Amino acid sequence: MKFKDIIKLKYIVFYDGDCGFCSSSVQLILKQKKTDFYFIALQSDLAKKIMDIHDEVIEMNTLYLLKDGSLYQKSEAALQISKKLKGLYPILYFIGKIVPLFLRDWIYDQIAKRRYKIISKFCVLPSEQEKQFFLYTADDSPKK
Repeated sequence: MKFKDIIKLKYIVFYDGDCGFCSSSVQLILKQKKTDFYFIALQSDLAKKIMDIHDEVIEMNTLYLLKDGSLYQKSEAALQISKKLKGLYPILYFIGKIVPLFLRDWIYDQIAKRRYKIISKFCVLPSEQEKQFFLYTADDSPKK
């Protein structure tokens, strides 16, 4: 996929590829069969290139969501994702929006600090169908 096409995708989730908790969260989204979500590990060159466009320095303990060209992070990224999921997850969005951002992000930071202890190792290889939603590189990435 070409870089210009990647950055136009509706939802791109940037996650810590070494984190079991983060990987299990990606699996949760995949199980919902949401085909408009794509995933990029924060450790990848592609993540760095996209974040550079948004003048954002990658923090490994932060979840990012690129949604329709806008970059969300931490609790706001999680809420934006929950809003698009099935079941009770959209309710989390509405409950979360009542809580002030500084408090939501503080709670997010507490979970992020402990994410390796919550689920230490979690390595599920994506199925053949799921592989199309993981982005690793772009054919025409901008050069620095």
